[in-house]
Amino acid sequence: MGAGNQTGVSQFLLLGFSDDPELQPLLCGVFLSMFLVAMLGNLLIILAISTDSHLHTPMYFFLSHLSFVDICFVSTTVPRMLVNIQTQRKDISYIGCFTQVYFFMVFAGMDNFLLTVMAYDRFVAICQPLHYMVIMNPHFCGLLVLTCWLIILFSSLFHVLLMMRLTFCIGTEIPHFFCELTQTLKAACSDTLINNICLYVATVLLCIFPLTGILYSYSQIVSTLIKMASTEGKYKAFSTCVSHLTVVSLFYGTSLGVYLTSAVTHSSQRSSIASVMYTVVTPMLNPFIYSLRNKDVKGALARLLSLCAPCL
Repeated sequence: MGAGNQTGVSQFLLLGFSDDPELQPLLCGVFLSMFLVAMLGNLLIILAISTDSHLHTPMYFFLSHLSFVDICFVSTTVPRMLVNIQTQRKDISYIGCFTQVYFFMVFAGMDNFLLTVMAYDRFVAICQPLHYMVIMNPHFCGLLVLTCWLIILFSSLFHVLLMMRLTFCIGTEIPHFFCELTQTLKAACSDTLINNICLYVATVLLCIFPLTGILYSYSQIVSTLIKMASTEGKYKAFSTCVSHLTVVSLFYGTSLGVYLTSAVTHSSQRSSIASVMYTVVTPMLNPFIYSLRNKDVKGALARLLSLCAPCL
């Protein structure tokens, strides 16, 4: 049987990392460990921020949302991969694959948007400190997050609906450990020109523009810091940006690394390994980045753990 649409194709095959049976327990252990650390770390950040009144500020409001999105992000790909490793199966249903594509795009996009919003928050705090609480009021912060959600939900839905018009051959193989949009498009048996054009346009609008916003915000922050007379003031202001800059560098650096790896090597296995960096490693490291250099978060975590200690 040749090509078929969604009524003819019931499942895809995820090739994963390796077919070597000896590597499967190691892969399962490594990814399970990273998944649990990412879940626990981000959950602790959310609990610390929600239970500590000192952290009820715009910066930590956005950070709690970032942690929530990171929990959802790793939950979109890792559990399914662990199930496939344990059962030694590679199949994923047609609906399951498209659902995974949708939610992966949603949470990856929200990570991108939240990092941009957090950069704007730091810009206002440092460049316009007297107007900070007026500009970054709770209503405006909530509206920013809601707008980000609406944009990325409908944008991701648009891409998935475009994918549903494609035809796929029976036994379609996706050379990845999850259903990633570009890899799924490459596996289609019909013309994907419209899909690729829409993908490129969305990438420019939803990735390049936010990154430009982040770079602009920090150019203004640096300009303001240079004009500060107090060295202590410069250090204190910049220290609030270090964690965010680290996360931004990690997220965009690993995403760019995935793109360059797939473009230069054309190796699906290397591309899959590179994808692990921003799909699993980055959400796992974010809680550590924000807590290790932040006295407020460390204090809130210490108070949270002290409250939980008698219950253990």
